[in-house]
Amino acid sequence: MSALSRLQLLRLASPGLPIGAYSYSQGLESALELGLVHDAASAAAWLGDVLQGPLARFEAALLAQAWRALAADDQPALARINQQLLASRDSRELRQETVQMGYSLRRLLQALPECAALPWPAGLEQPELALPAVWAQAARALGVDEAGTVDAYLWGWLENQVTVLLKAMPMGQTAGQQLLSALLPAVAAAGAEARRMPAEQLSNFAPGLAWAAMKHETQYSRLFRS
Repeated sequence: MSALSRLQLLRLASPGLPIGAYSYSQGLESALELGLVHDAASAAAWLGDVLQGPLARFEAALLAQAWRALAADDQPALARINQQLLASRDSRELRQETVQMGYSLRRLLQALPECAALPWPAGLEQPELALPAVWAQAARALGVDEAGTVDAYLWGWLENQVTVLLKAMPMGQTAGQQLLSALLPAVAAAGAEARRMPAEQLSNFAPGLAWAAMKHETQYSRLFRS
């Protein structure tokens, strides 16, 4: 990547990206409420399992495939990937989350001077767009390569999850950074696995995560939207 593309990558991975990621916990708030996550060790185990499971083997793998579909101008494949991502959401909140952030990221791209004049992919002319599909388009439009696209997505997910812990467990800032350090190798491994994952081996099977996400919909007291 060029120096400019590396800077765009930093922007895409920034927690300041205005798409609303800070307002979602993706079931982690329920895991805290249920006692499944209660300290740094259990948090590392939970996040590591999600990284190695549905993120590496499904969501980030489809993100990589969406990047390739855009590079090859394969619009039918891109449309199919978006529908697969939407169909994979295990709960109402998780579907609303990916659609809201996908919508917000598209709006952001339309407002950026370096992206506003670029044609929108025909494969993403759909009523609802999943965040990873729009993320792939954002990365392509900003000149980010496939590896950077996947790694930035996974890093953004992990940083947001640690922020949830800082607010809801609670966890101190230094402990949060220590947790990030402990999980960085898992992020790198998840990115590498996602990029080489064959389409026929994709799997988002994670019943514990799905159960926690669904429990959140009826949780009485909560800080987050999922």
